[in-house]
Amino acid sequence: MSNALEIRGLAAGYAGRPVVHDVDIEVRAGEVVSLLGSNGAGKTTTLLATAGELPAMSGEVALNGVATTAPLHRRVRQGLGFVTEERSIFKGLSGRDNLRCGGVSPAEAIELFPELERVMDQRAGLMSGGEQQMLTLARALARRPRVLLADELSLGLAPLVVTRLLKAVRRAADEHGTGVLMVEQHARKALRFADRVYVMRRGRIEMSATAAEATARLDEIEAAYLSTHVPAESAEQA
Repeated sequence: MSNALEIRGLAAGYAGRPVVHDVDIEVRAGEVVSLLGSNGAGKTTTLLATAGELPAMSGEVALNGVATTAPLHRRVRQGLGFVTEERSIFKGLSGRDNLRCGGVSPAEAIELFPELERVMDQRAGLMSGGEQQMLTLARALARRPRVLLADELSLGLAPLVVTRLLKAVRRAADEHGTGVLMVEQHARKALRFADRVYVMRRGRIEMSATAAEATARLDEIEAAYLSTHVPAESAEQA
C-alpha cells in the first residue's frame, strides 16, 4: 500500500522558535492514523505545518509521494482536505450555500450525514455544534480528498455525534482510499477507528504502534504521555 502522506524530520513553530522537532509520520492510502498527546504537545502545530498553513522550519512533507512546500490552498488542489478544530463555516450562510462555496452538492453531504437534510436551508450559525461539524466534515469528505487532516473533530460534542463523525472518517478511508491523520482528544474512542497511532510529547514523537497495541497499553500510555501533569525533572528542563 502506497503512502498518501509522508512527514520527514519536520520542525515548525512560531516567531522563529520551534515547537515540534524531527517529526516523522507516515500515513498509507486507506489508513486512519491517530496522533495523540497531551495539551501543548505540538499536535495542532504538526497539522498546521503539514497542511502548509504554517511554514516548516525544516524537514519535508510529501503528498502522494511528491514533496511540497506549497501553501494550503495549493495543497488542497493536490488532494488535501483539512478540518480544523474551529468549525470552518460561514455562519451567515445556509448549510446549502456553505456547501456550494466548497463545490459540494447538498445531496453528497446528506448521503454522508442524513441529519443535515432538515437543516440544509438554515443559517449555519443557528445549527447545533454537532450539525456544524457534520457540515464541515461533509464538505471536506465529499471532495474525496486523497489525504485528510482532522484536528479535534470531537471538541465540545456529545459522544453519539463524535461516533458519527469518526465513522464517516473511517468510511472514507475504507471506501475511497483516503489517508487520514487525525488529532483526537478522546484516545479510547480514536483507537476504535484508527489503524495506527503516534504519540507525541513535548514536540517530539515518542512512540508509534498499531491501534491494537496501543489499546492494550492505553493505561500506561495515558499515564506516561497523555497526562497534562509535567514531572518536576521535566519542568526543570523546559
